Amino acid sequence: MATQTEYDVIVIGGGPAGEVAAQYAVAGSDRTAAIVEHELLGGECSYWACMPSKALLRPATVLGAARAMPGVRSIVGDAALEVPAVLRRRDGFTHHHNDSGQVEWARSLGIDVRRGSARLTGERTIEISTGGHGDPPTGTLRARHAVVLATGSQPTVPPVPGLREALPWTSRDATNLREVPRRVAIVGGGVVAAECATWLLALGARDVTLIVRGSALLASAEPFAGRLVTEALRDGGATVLFGTSPVAVHRDRPHATGEGRIHGGPVTVTLDDPARTELTVDELIVAAGRRPATAGLGLAAVGLGDGRISTDDHLAVQGVPGDWLYAIGDVSGRAALTHMGKYHGRVCGDVIAARAEYRPLDGPRYLASADHGRVPQVVFTSPEVASVGRTQRQAVDDGFDVETVEVDIAVAGSSLLRDDFAGRAKLVIDRATDTLIGATFAGTEVAELVHAATVAVAGRVPMESLWHAVPAYPTVSEAWLRLLEARRG
Repeated sequence: MATQTEYDVIVIGGGPAGEVAAQYAVAGSDRTAAIVEHELLGGECSYWACMPSKALLRPATVLGAARAMPGVRSIVGDAALEVPAVLRRRDGFTHHHNDSGQVEWARSLGIDVRRGSARLTGERTIEISTGGHGDPPTGTLRARHAVVLATGSQPTVPPVPGLREALPWTSRDATNLREVPRRVAIVGGGVVAAECATWLLALGARDVTLIVRGSALLASAEPFAGRLVTEALRDGGATVLFGTSPVAVHRDRPHATGEGRIHGGPVTVTLDDPARTELTVDELIVAAGRRPATAGLGLAAVGLGDGRISTDDHLAVQGVPGDWLYAIGDVSGRAALTHMGKYHGRVCGDVIAARAEYRPLDGPRYLASADHGRVPQVVFTSPEVASVGRTQRQAVDDGFDVETVEVDIAVAGSSLLRDDFAGRAKLVIDRATDTLIGATFAGTEVAELVHAATVAVAGRVPMESLWHAVPAYPTVSEAWLRLLEARRG
């Protein structure tokens, strides 16, 4: 049990971002660090988001590939996924919510793990409460160099009458489901909603309805990507209601039965859609966005009375003098993606180490530049959506004069990969510099295409130079050649 009360670096939040920040801040030195975590070390990604969700999605992708391949199709036939086996594999990736391996990793690097909720009380000082936010403190820690906020984000539940009382599922329940609802409604049209609908259909849900306030799924992506995902979900049996919101919710016998279990009797959702005013389901899932987890952090004690956090590109919190307080990952208000949080952790950890050793912050490694128009993302629906940088709309809004190229992904490599391969790709090019500033791929198993685009965007590679990046034959990457050829005319 750790008894130390002073560390060089204290990280509040033990998800991937916080773990990496602590690791980089002390690497190769005698500096000390502690991570304060009130749940499981490894955070949302490891137990309730990235890892379990992708473990649920992958089996359906494999089954779909088998059904699209002559010589294999006849073996698989119409067999459905073996749900208990899928869930067992999912639980293997989440280690049955046992974080002892993560704790051992931290301690192997000399990082202490302190259990409890943390609250800032002044410069470089925090209080820990093992009973949760709002309970009396059980200890005080002080940082010699830096405190890093890495508390992530939490789901937003819209203020719909009866919604909270109905005990709807959030993403945590959906990724850790123990039983598959036969009838389910999902409020939202973003990444979580689309992925959740994908795995529920694959696991045997018979009636899946997405209630989408806007006019498209994945509204921040290129329009063709949302259309392809919508078509696929509808082909798979889902109902997608656009321009629709719940206005009231009622549940018979709501009961907290446990994470991933149906929370009571049937749920009746009243909609503002005159064509379909009411919907009854066995479970309701709220996937209506997330917000930075800042409640109870004591931000007012360091001058952030409005509870909002913004950072400079060193990840230091603006408005707090002294360059001792940092924020990374979802709580920073920057790109809310695990890989970006880990990127923030690397930059932040290096900045803290350099400042502790009185080294200058020269060079790009000390600036979180990827947040500015170079963020990659993959949506693991079927089809997948992989993108980096700006969409055409975002680029125009940011003042760029752009050229775009858009083609179907139809090359030798894609036809060999799957008989039912379908996809589309788009490049967004800055005319002034003739460099790529955005790319989107939507199609069958296109996730691995995006890193080449990420390198091109981050490296500001001239379009003429991309002619000499020759795609291997026969691979799906030949789509790059088709895009360049379409631009050449």
